[in-house]
Amino acid sequence: MKVRVRLAPSPTGNLHIGTARTALFNWLFAKSLEGEFLLRVEDTDKERSKKEYLENIFLGLEWLGLKWDGSPFIQSERIKEHKDAISYLLEAGLAYRCYATEEELEEMRASQKRNAKPPRYDNRGRSLSKTELEQYLKEGRSSVIRFRINDEEIIKWNDLIRGPMEWSGKDLGGDMVIARRAESSEIGDPLYNLVVVVDDSQMQISHVIRGEDHIANTAKQILLYDALGIKIPIFAHSPLILNHEGKKLSKRDGVTSITDFKKMGYTSEAMNNYMALLGWSPPDGMDERFNIKDAIKKFSFNRVSKSGAKFDWEKLNWINSQVINQWDKTKLLTSLLELWDTQGWKIQNKEWGLELTKLIAPSLVLLKDALDQGKPFFEDPILNSDAIKQLEMEDAKNSLKMILNELENNPWDGKNRERANEIIKLTMESLKVKKGLIMKSLRASLLGELQGPDLITTWSLLAQINKDQSRIRNSIK
Repeated sequence: MKVRVRLAPSPTGNLHIGTARTALFNWLFAKSLEGEFLLRVEDTDKERSKKEYLENIFLGLEWLGLKWDGSPFIQSERIKEHKDAISYLLEAGLAYRCYATEEELEEMRASQKRNAKPPRYDNRGRSLSKTELEQYLKEGRSSVIRFRINDEEIIKWNDLIRGPMEWSGKDLGGDMVIARRAESSEIGDPLYNLVVVVDDSQMQISHVIRGEDHIANTAKQILLYDALGIKIPIFAHSPLILNHEGKKLSKRDGVTSITDFKKMGYTSEAMNNYMALLGWSPPDGMDERFNIKDAIKKFSFNRVSKSGAKFDWEKLNWINSQVINQWDKTKLLTSLLELWDTQGWKIQNKEWGLELTKLIAPSLVLLKDALDQGKPFFEDPILNSDAIKQLEMEDAKNSLKMILNELENNPWDGKNRERANEIIKLTMESLKVKKGLIMKSLRASLLGELQGPDLITTWSLLAQINKDQSRIRNSIK
């Protein structure tokens, strides 16, 4: 059997991390078996579907490297096929028009609530008499179309993640609406459960891989597959992504869209790595830090958990920092240049930029951290309180004055690193001060603070762009 899986996002919002993780699981499964990963745009919600959301979904998947096979299927272009399927179910007596008004249905639900009964449709429209039907038509009532569900039926399937699954027809809420309300002779807009069955069949989907919140839908859809005489695909229901409280991750938890993660400075490699770990456990011998090609070779559903996966910012940050530090520094510089350019910061030459990249790379957790880490090399620093206190010391001022005098008399271009150590040693011996005081004072004058990357490399980079002397001079005024 040719493996064909699909992602079916709705363009009613940006690409959510939950949808992206579902896409990743589909993509990994398909690639591991040399199958196809297809994309279907479920855009039948006309009011909420927007072009900008669709573009966001496309861009997000492309950024993650989850390229789909072929052109996207557009659900709204297949309304005729959906309505043809509904017509077949009506003609076969497997579906019927329900003329109950919204007011009648609301009263039904209120009665169930008063009597402490679970909400469900009571199937009142199943067997209308000829007289009732004529009366409703005379009144000009509109109707929805419902699919008959046998309360006694037991729906079973073998889930690739959860194993044998069983669902009772009586727990599906009564006969299911498969088309929205329309004039009595018309078929209204087809609804989700009917539509996906028809589309998955048309697309020849072999495996439906989605979140566990679709399990009840799967039971309903299996009934529709049977009624339409369509081959039932294999199902796999992945665990939900949870917040720190153990609830489904939502917009209320802050950043959830792939676009936002990208803006924050996460890499696509880290996102794929981390999303794979949200529910999937690598086999023995495979580290938690891996690339997508490694995951393709090892991915299988027997290592996907049934329980929810809690989102862990610390682990995501750790993975992202590992990715950044493992990147080729030329590649990292390319990304940093894009960031620095937003601030109007320009590098003197590529070699200097690579040296700066190597210097700050170990301290980067997010790519955007390069804004703070790189700022002292492009803009004169503002001294913080610790730096001011350090520079107020008499020995600090004298040390910096001597260093400045040496630099003015014997200019240093920053190329020979040993020259920096010679100046520091000369200052120590001449003024009889400790090396630590000189290093702290230099750091305060060059960076405006007492913490930062390797001082000699920092000084060298600033000397190469003629910014070291001016900063030392300004700090001892």
